[in-house]
Amino acid sequence: MPESASRSPSFGRSFARAGPRMDARGATEHRRRLLAAAHGAIVEIGAGYGATFPFYPSAVTGVLALEPDPTLRELALAAAARAPVPVTVQDGVAEALPAADASVDVVVSSLVLCSVADQSAALAEVVRVLRPGGLLLFYEHVRSEHRVLAAAEDLLTPLWSRMAGGCHPNRDTPATIAAAGLTVQGLERFGFSVLPGNPRLAHVLGVASKP
Repeated sequence: MPESASRSPSFGRSFARAGPRMDARGATEHRRRLLAAAHGAIVEIGAGYGATFPFYPSAVTGVLALEPDPTLRELALAAAARAPVPVTVQDGVAEALPAADASVDVVVSSLVLCSVADQSAALAEVVRVLRPGGLLLFYEHVRSEHRVLAAAEDLLTPLWSRMAGGCHPNRDTPATIAAAGLTVQGLERFGFSVLPGNPRLAHVLGVASKP
């Protein structure tokens, strides 16, 4: 869920309507696969309306789910009550995680790192809170590997970011994750059309570990 401070108050309501349609087109299965390796103590950034909550496996002991948008946070609270593992929902952003150093087994990011205000700062926080050997599980849409499409994304990003809650479709998120000091262990790239009539944009599912 987008986290930008420039997000309009109506964006959460719009995302709450569009998100389930995106889930039905394939995002639900992406989230299910994302969470297969989740275990222990979890921090989820930008939890949105709680779309990941049903898929946390029994190896998870607890989830701290952060969501800055009040509309989406209320929906996440309702979803947490139905989750198969304990989930605590709080107001919060990725750039200031309310967790102690080296206290978390896994951080989960599901369609969030495109829109955090400061991607490098958010990933520095991920590194800070993860235990050695801890994992970042990420599902993100990212910059295209095709030159023409990437150039188009660069042109569209300023306008799109204002319209879509701070979302940046041209971020090379896997490279930024590696630059933060995490080791990308697995990365799957695929095209995904999130809504009818939308182009198939580049997405990734990945796992990165803290040395």
